[in-house]
Amino acid sequence: MVAMHSRFDPFFIWLEATALSTWVRESPSLWAFPGVLSMHALGMGLVAGLNAAIDLRILGVAPQVPFTGIKRFVPLMCFGFWLNAISGVILLAGYPTKALTNPVFYVKLTFIALAVTSAIKAIPKASKLWAWLSLAGWFGAITAGRLLAYTYTRLMATP
Repeated sequence: MVAMHSRFDPFFIWLEATALSTWVRESPSLWAFPGVLSMHALGMGLVAGLNAAIDLRILGVAPQVPFTGIKRFVPLMCFGFWLNAISGVILLAGYPTKALTNPVFYVKLTFIALAVTSAIKAIPKASKLWAWLSLAGWFGAITAGRLLAYTYTRLMATP
């Protein structure tokens, strides 16, 4: 297969040569790729899982649970978001060409933006429409994230 090149290849090559990128890809440490990926999964579980529980409560599931009680999980949900954001940037640094040349990566980011925006609007207003959009956003983001492993056309820019 002929490799497709882009005008961003010099940036990809530079980033792939950084110490962080090399560590993520090549270190035998469990703290490198496996650890960062595990943190990303943990963050996703916290942000998407807790957000889904809140959304489902807004949509009428478990009406006996007071909504004020479930709101106390918002700080933990925010922690999960930031854990995902940081670990996601580190994973991106490890394989920038793989992600940044894949349209599915941008679909994932769009779904994350939809999910976060919807959650911000749904929770204080207990809005059913925003709760549905939040659930759809997280479902789309997680699905697109899983597809990233199978839909890339270029792993690295370096020869």
